[in-house]
Amino acid sequence: MQTNTLSKRLPLIQEADLDGKVVLVRVDHNVVKKGAIKDPFRIDKTLGTLYNIVDKGGRPILMSHVGRPRDKTTGKITCSPDTSVEPIVEYLNRKLNVEFRIPEFEIDPDAGITALGKSVYRAIGELKDRKIGGIYLPNTRWFRGEEEKPGFFRDNFAVMLSDLADVYVNDAFGSWQPHVSTYDITKVIPSYAGFLMQQEIMNLGGVVDPARPILAVIAGSKYDTKIGPLYAIYEKTDHLVLGGVLYNAYLCAKYGISIKGIAEEDIAAAKDLVQRDKEQQKILEMPYVVESDTMEGKIEGKFRTRCLNDFREGDEYGYILDIDPKSFEDNKVLKVIEEAKTIFVNAVMGYTPHFFEGSKALDETLDTNKSAYKLYGGGDTLQEFKNLCPGLYLSVLDDPNYYFFTGGGTVLTAIEQGSPYGLKSVQALMENKEQQGNRT
Repeated sequence: MQTNTLSKRLPLIQEADLDGKVVLVRVDHNVVKKGAIKDPFRIDKTLGTLYNIVDKGGRPILMSHVGRPRDKTTGKITCSPDTSVEPIVEYLNRKLNVEFRIPEFEIDPDAGITALGKSVYRAIGELKDRKIGGIYLPNTRWFRGEEEKPGFFRDNFAVMLSDLADVYVNDAFGSWQPHVSTYDITKVIPSYAGFLMQQEIMNLGGVVDPARPILAVIAGSKYDTKIGPLYAIYEKTDHLVLGGVLYNAYLCAKYGISIKGIAEEDIAAAKDLVQRDKEQQKILEMPYVVESDTMEGKIEGKFRTRCLNDFREGDEYGYILDIDPKSFEDNKVLKVIEEAKTIFVNAVMGYTPHFFEGSKALDETLDTNKSAYKLYGGGDTLQEFKNLCPGLYLSVLDDPNYYFFTGGGTVLTAIEQGSPYGLKSVQALMENKEQQGNRT
């Protein structure tokens, strides 16, 4: 999929007139944990869009969500340093040698930010006069209305945002939920897809419509939350490797064993997958797993390797917390990896940080297939790759056969829907393009 194909469906930033315009940019800089940046990867991936805006004479106002400051039960919004964008702004100021300013807003102790104040308009004046390089709004989820159901507060926040800028750019692929800052705002002002958004959608084509054979590696800590994406991936893939609770539930369902920590409902749900695979035989089993007596750590004498060939119906096992690296020396496993033309990974194979050898061996073994197009989901998958294989990660950053998505959950949602164009945030941009066409 090329950019000209995208332009037929989406309004692209390269088509926008930004000269002298204030540009509201939604990014996914949700990288702050306990007041510090865990990994700046998502920030760095949006810099191309920011450079383009400034180069074309635009003046950027950035916004992102951080964490979950809103209590889903009570609706109370807690605006604390743990979910502040300040660490992001400090990083940008150091990285770009420009001043991004966070305007001050009055904060209601229960409802968060409910109105604009003079501070933001003063900052916009300085932005237009080029006294500052940009504005960074507080955490979008600090604003009442961002995550509200349709109604006054949601509509009010959309109007508040539209009052700040002339143009909107969505570069937050990882923020696929239809909130005000990713969805409603497109109903009000001209809107465009940023370069990162375009890049992620184009690379999604490698998973949705892949070169075959395709190997997918999927893991998860809860079976029920991954059923939809798992079945969608199963239908698209030629071979599937499972990890974590997904694999443990599958093993219990297929071999009639019990594994500590695996719920009966997960095993019951996995039985359908086992039944499907009897006919299609897509699941590539990892023949050696690591059993542990405890989840507290890798304690000498309390963990061991188990072989699937030794499983017998009725057997009971402790916690299975990793794939033994020698699974990747198995001839059948190696053959599938060697022959794959596309490899999609959204998985941490072990219970980190103590059980990490399986994930490390997975990444290193997949890299031996130099010709396959390898796509990694975001979040924990990417973080573990960087932590466990730092040299490999640095060596493949510019490798055209590797791509690292910024939003793993978004990728799974798009795969389940069969297209990135089904995502609400993307649909909103498409509808805006149609509106702009009608106005002209």
